[in-house]
This record gives sequence, C-alpha cells and structure tokens, in this order.
Amino acid sequence: MSHTPSDFDIELRMLVEAVYLKYNYDFRNYTGASQKRRVLVAMREMGCNTVSELQSRVLHDPNGFAQLLQYLTIPVTEMFRDPDYFRAVREQVAPFLKTYPSLKIWVAGCSTGEEVYSLAILLKEEGLLERSIIYATDINPKSLETARRGVYPIDRMRLYTENYQKSGGKAAFSDYYTAAYGGALFERSLIENVTFADHSLSTDTVFSETHFVSCRNVLIYFNRTLQDRVFGLFHESLCHRGFLGLGSKESIDFSSYSGRFEPLARRERVYRKAAP
Repeated sequence: MSHTPSDFDIELRMLVEAVYLKYNYDFRNYTGASQKRRVLVAMREMGCNTVSELQSRVLHDPNGFAQLLQYLTIPVTEMFRDPDYFRAVREQVAPFLKTYPSLKIWVAGCSTGEEVYSLAILLKEEGLLERSIIYATDINPKSLETARRGVYPIDRMRLYTENYQKSGGKAAFSDYYTAAYGGALFERSLIENVTFADHSLSTDTVFSETHFVSCRNVLIYFNRTLQDRVFGLFHESLCHRGFLGLGSKESIDFSSYSGRFEPLARRERVYRKAAP
C-alpha cells in the first residue's frame, strides 16, 4: 500500500524547494524528523499557522528567510566537545601533521566557532598553529559572525575548561580568553590564520587541498544521499593520506566511501584517507 504524504509533508517539501529555487540554500536532503521539528519551531516563533504561510513570508521577504535560516541551522555545540576526540587528534593526528612544512585545515559546518577555537588552541599547544591555515565554513551568516567575534557566555567556561582538561590540554584554559561584561573574549591570535567563509556542503564544491578535515555533528542532519556527497567532497579535498574527524554519532562505515578511508581511532571517529 503506497503511503500518502500528509498536507504538512507536502507543504514542507514545497517550502524546502522554494528556499532552494529562490535563495540557493539546499535543505532537500536533510533528514525529515529534525527538519520538521525545526520548521514547527520557526512557524511558532514567526507567527505562521501553516507551512504555506511561512513559505509565502520567506519568498517575499528576505528578512523572513534570514529568520528561518536561524531555525533550520540551530547550532548545538561546545568547546572541546567529546574530549576523547580532541585527545585522539592531539595524540594520533598531530604527530603526522608535524611532518608537513605548512598545513591547511578545514572545519566544515563550523557553526558559532567553538570547534574552531578548540582546534586552534590544540594546534597552538602542539606548535602547529603558526604554520596552519584554517578554513572555517558554514551556511549561516549569523553563526559565522559569532565565530569571528569569538565572544561566548562566561557561564559556559566551567564546562569548556573541564572538556579542555579531559582532552589533554597543556595550559590553564583561562589563559586563552579575557572575561568582561558576562562574556569571554578569546585571544585574537588564535584566529589570525583562520578564514571564515560561507560554504554549503549541499551545493558547493571543494575550494582547497587540505591535510585535515573536521566536520562534527553536521552529517547527523543529512540523509544518506547528501552524506555520500559530503564524503566525496572531503575525499577530494584531502591530500594523500589526509585525516578526517567526525562527530560521535557519525560514521563513514555504511557510506559508499567506507573503503576509501581507514579508521585511525575508530571509537573517537578519526579516519585517514586510504592509499589509492
């Protein structure tokens, strides 16, 4: 028996198609459940009774689209999130990175930048930051602006400090930020070699050869088709025997690229591009 989509599902598909055609933001291969949840929140917050009403607002008002984008790309992140991952990068990836005279690193789906600063701190402590160029990309301009500013709520610092210590941090975490007016401003030197850029994993292509790609807790929102596209991008971007880091609930194992990467630290989701 064929499944008849509900009115909501039909309207949702039309909304996503409209966003793609008008603004070239492609959410068509994002997973259904998370997308539905986010659109429902957007409808409530933006005072729309139906998805069609939301679609009309978004099509005729660029500010409406900018508002919707904040709900479709809700950042959920923290510094040194999953400390074991950063420890694996420090202990198992950094020694290889030290063999290169210069490095290019891509933080894909960098959100509000916590991952970028975490990685920059780790690279600094391993003597690698000065010879690294970091590309930090996301599709949300507001998130990128937050990342550029590098100011985070001071009440998050206790958690971030714990994560940092568990990840094998070598200094006092407070050395990296200045506290003022309820915020923590991170050292500007950490992002001197960072380029923040708008880049969509759904529609854009590779822009540089890299030694290490870190894309964490982004793929969980993508369906299998889009995941395969993204793994293809990473494989193309990475140099010979380059490294890939994923989020704790993500895996390359069942993708069409599983044979092209080998686990370096499987539990921590760190992989290495397989030799051709």
